[in-house]
Amino acid sequence: MNIIIAGDGEVGFHLAKSLTDLDHNITVVDPNSDLLKRLESETDLLTIAGSSTSPQVLADANVADCDLFLAVLHDENINLMSCVLAKKLKAKKTVARITNAELLLPRHRDMFRDLGVDEMVCPERIAAKEITDLLNNTVATEFFDFSGGLLTMYLIRLEADSPVVSHSVKELQLLYSTLEVRIVAILRNGMTIIPHADTVLQQGDLAYLISRSNQMERIKQVAGKTDVAIKKAMIVGAGRVGRYAAMTLEDRMRITLFEESRPRCEEVSTLLHNTLVINGDATDIELLKEEGLENTDAFIAVTDSSETNVLTCLHAKKLGVKRTIALVENTGFISLSQDIGIDTIINKKLITSSYIARFIVKGDAVSSKWLSGTNAELVEFNVGKWAPATRKPIRDIALPPGATIGGIIRGRETIFPTRDTQIKARDKVVVFALPKVMEQVSRLFD
Repeated sequence: MNIIIAGDGEVGFHLAKSLTDLDHNITVVDPNSDLLKRLESETDLLTIAGSSTSPQVLADANVADCDLFLAVLHDENINLMSCVLAKKLKAKKTVARITNAELLLPRHRDMFRDLGVDEMVCPERIAAKEITDLLNNTVATEFFDFSGGLLTMYLIRLEADSPVVSHSVKELQLLYSTLEVRIVAILRNGMTIIPHADTVLQQGDLAYLISRSNQMERIKQVAGKTDVAIKKAMIVGAGRVGRYAAMTLEDRMRITLFEESRPRCEEVSTLLHNTLVINGDATDIELLKEEGLENTDAFIAVTDSSETNVLTCLHAKKLGVKRTIALVENTGFISLSQDIGIDTIINKKLITSSYIARFIVKGDAVSSKWLSGTNAELVEFNVGKWAPATRKPIRDIALPPGATIGGIIRGRETIFPTRDTQIKARDKVVVFALPKVMEQVSRLFD
């Protein structure tokens, strides 16, 4: 696949690096020549310095042969214009990163499709939805639904008192024979492990589980987790993520929103009706205490500073807040933040990558999820009529090392496969895979 990435910073840089292990021809267009030099030093990608709204620059990038054009600059207007131009210049599919969620309304989507913008992704809106979902499910530190919730991925941190710690995967299958859960990956000390029968779970492991949603009560028992009732939450940062989250949550719980910028406080006050908006510095712990931090159930830090978000979440955790969520834009901070006890990390680069991945993976990818703290991915494939995976049982389909099947959806039925399971055409298969084998995996189901 020929892919052009138009960016102006870390999102485009992250996407380009994430795709270097896949078998695609990638060209990066960026006005920042210094960033391109850094990218060239770390990858073999073709780079072009210039504006993606320039027809000549797009022509130099060979846009006429482009299968997928991704515009992920910080300015949504440039992204939209770039996609329109790319489409006019014969790019097959275009995707624009936007910040104004209003553009996602059906009438606006249709209008932009007519202009040449095939898809739009709003990372801030997706991040806000993840926050609200996580406050409704306080056992997992991350989760993602496949096929409308027929299968769900849960990320569970294993604490010292978890009944599964010190047991191997094989032992767990014997101890909990009726529990319909598949452990597809473990994140341990920054390393991604695809478990086998003899893999022993350890304290501090982050376990990625695939299960049915109706198994949540059993998962809580096995993992030694209990639900936390969220009645009061503090949000730090009134940017788009913070305001979207507050707008969704304010009718369900008591929300206090902190913002250092007075003009931004005044702006969000007109949008929020049941939220207490405070103009103040959230790194001032005494201010947070005065506003009831120690009696708060959830603390969400989504400022533009990863350092501020991590630091304030750590203070909140130390003072007994049950649930902490931090927006961390520096991907190097993700594993560190998880290791030091922050419950959930949200990263807009990973959110953007997850959305875009379905257009990049060969085969019929229905949905995908890039996993925090690892470069691996969960992808839901539609199995093609003549797919190689339908010809033999799973034990014989040559699934490469670095990949594992988490579950199969057949109509409304969910299947946790064994080595003898036969995949059928029109099944949906959820696969965990490292980037270097994703191309090989996708061919099995196409």
